[in-house]
Amino acid sequence: MSYTQQDITRLRSAIAKGASQVRVGEEQITFRSLAEMRSLLAEMESSVNGATSRQHYPQFVERP
Repeated sequence: MSYTQQDITRLRSAIAKGASQVRVGEEQITFRSLAEMRSLLAEMESSVNGATSRQHYPQFVERP
């Protein structure tokens, strides 16, 4: 599914209001938990912003 910034705004608004239902696109979604809502929000933001998952590793530098 392709998400829009408007979908993100609606979900953020629902989270802020404590609502458990939100319309995303043409679909009415009922969430089981806040964690589920936050998970979808992260997925939506990643999709819209084109973010890729990157791992960062510490670099160790030898001191003289």
